[in-house]
Amino acid sequence: MINDNTKIGTGLMVLGVVFLFLGIMFLFDSAMLALGDILFLTGLTLTIGVSRTVRFFSRPDRARGIISFFLGIILVMIRWPIVGMILQLYGLIYLFGQFFPIAAQSMRDTPVIGDLLKMPAVERFFEGLSRSSNSGRRAPV
Repeated sequence: MINDNTKIGTGLMVLGVVFLFLGIMFLFDSAMLALGDILFLTGLTLTIGVSRTVRFFSRPDRARGIISFFLGIILVMIRWPIVGMILQLYGLIYLFGQFFPIAAQSMRDTPVIGDLLKMPAVERFFEGLSRSSNSGRRAPV
């Protein structure tokens, strides 16, 4: 059974992604992007717990991704949204890149998204991500 914190955290993460998407669509609106960042981080903390979040963001082998991700958040908040989002994207790919092939594999069975993910260019993209994401490491959470 899923507890209430996990449900609320998942909702906040989805809402954060929606605000990030809308912030990009509205020509990098820094207020929406900052709100999306705050909602996403709060949702992540509620979903996996405070101690696991601190453990995830304090591992020294991920320092480059952590620094770029949080520096990107700071840049978005001081109204440098384009540079901040580029740094955040790099940090997200560095931190969560090993999960993308797993998520893509599980979404291949869905009706519409599965057809898109089976396209050769998309398959090569996810294969490249799985090769470059330090294949010997454990999942971070």
